[in-house]
Amino acid sequence: MADRNDVLGAAQRVLNADPGASMTVVAEAAGVSRATLNRHFDSRETLLVELGTRSLDQWAQRLDAVDVEAVAASGDAARIRAALEDLVLGYVDDSDAFGFALTDHVILANAALEERTQALADREAVLFAAAQASGVLRADLPLRWFGHAIYGLLVAAREAVRIGDVARRDAGHLVLSSLLAGVVPS
Repeated sequence: MADRNDVLGAAQRVLNADPGASMTVVAEAAGVSRATLNRHFDSRETLLVELGTRSLDQWAQRLDAVDVEAVAASGDAARIRAALEDLVLGYVDDSDAFGFALTDHVILANAALEERTQALADREAVLFAAAQASGVLRADLPLRWFGHAIYGLLVAAREAVRIGDVARRDAGHLVLSSLLAGVVPS
């Protein structure tokens, strides 16, 4: 019998393929009845908020893994760039599991998730500020623009992979090169 984590995993897979999938479709993918799904999550909103929380947990783990605060404090341009690249490539990997959370209206409208999102964006901005100061990122752009640009590129990559315009293996390179070099010839 599927436990809560099995159901969440199935929901992630289903919602990444079809963000509008019903609870019935999620239950079928998890191999449980709709009643069993409802025992775990009393509504689609509850399920989505749990998945949104998990996506933010993953974001926090990515920030911890690259040690954004220590890297930013180092002022070392090479170290900052490497951390930025690792972070962005990690985000692309995470979009395999949590890409739907980038655009889901229930998740984006939840006040608690939005508050936590802002706290994580503040942590991320510390790295962006150091990247600007060290010449890794353009200093003439607003600090918060980088987070929005990455977000937009992740949404674009997720959709391009989902509909088959881009191979999954190319998504990381496309996001990273678009962020760091743009889309004009060098």
